[in-house]
Amino acid sequence: MTPALLRWSLALAALGLAFLGALLVLKGTALGGAFIALGLPLSGVLALAGDTLGGDFAGALRRRTAVLAGQMRPWMGWTVLYAVLKIPVPLWPQRFPLLALLSTGALFLAALAYVWERVGARRALGLAALAFGVGLGVEVLGSRTGWPFGAYSYTAAPAPTLLGVPLIVPLGWFALTLSAALLAGGRAWLAGLLLAAWDVGLEPLMTAEGYWRWNDPAPLWAGAPVQNFLGWWAVGTGLSWAFVGVAPGLFGRRGWNWPMQVRGEGRVRVKVGLVRVEPAPRPDLSRLTFAVVYPIETFFLPGGLVLVGREREAAVTLAAMLGALALARAVRGKK
Repeated sequence: MTPALLRWSLALAALGLAFLGALLVLKGTALGGAFIALGLPLSGVLALAGDTLGGDFAGALRRRTAVLAGQMRPWMGWTVLYAVLKIPVPLWPQRFPLLALLSTGALFLAALAYVWERVGARRALGLAALAFGVGLGVEVLGSRTGWPFGAYSYTAAPAPTLLGVPLIVPLGWFALTLSAALLAGGRAWLAGLLLAAWDVGLEPLMTAEGYWRWNDPAPLWAGAPVQNFLGWWAVGTGLSWAFVGVAPGLFGRRGWNWPMQVRGEGRVRVKVGLVRVEPAPRPDLSRLTFAVVYPIETFFLPGGLVLVGREREAAVTLAAMLGALALARAVRGKK
């Protein structure tokens, strides 16, 4: 097992402990809070230095933390805040609308900061306005006419709303589309597919939380018809195509970028009787992109469905999003 795989395996195990704690909290078990408090910080620590357990763990953790602190960008800080704001949901489920708004707002600012840093303020604000306007427009049109998503309504949606649409919806279109388009390497059709897979989980979660209600006579999934997912693909494809047209350099990277690259894996090589120890792993955030949001959601979205008692929907969502990630990787890997 490589050091990187060991680190992430241990980190996921710690996240599993935190998730177990969330389930216990929902069942009224006080011990669940302790599991959450232990598992969440432990996952971060193990992701950084889990491969040095039994060795210079404290020193490696200190050095790598210092390296990461020096590489942090504003958009990364907003992304961390977005993820952190999802954590209290199991503890305060009645505050879901507020936490969802704050989390989505942080994600919107993360996306804005990411684009601003790479292509400047004018294009960043332009893309944000474009996505917000298109997202709001299609939702107003869809909820009133049934096109392009099907028959649904926002009549009981939590505030704040804009033109009858929950504010988190148009805010989310910008960040979700940006992440999908980056993950797709600027391929609009693939970004649309990633967004449609994302919506497989959004539908059962957001309908359970009362954000919208489906009235379609031919439901396929969580009340939504086939038309809804085709609509998501079409709108996501069109919006991604516009993103690439406005800021082509933003999507010009080639090759597959995993959420975190690590320089050197601390291997020991033996050559002609000479032992050479390579440099220890050094965290490198220079190739981290906003595409990381999709894998983050692949963890949080099915987890949220489990917490509201939708285990079957969680399994289908996880399969859909992992399948979309695998397809994106395969397409990006082609020369």
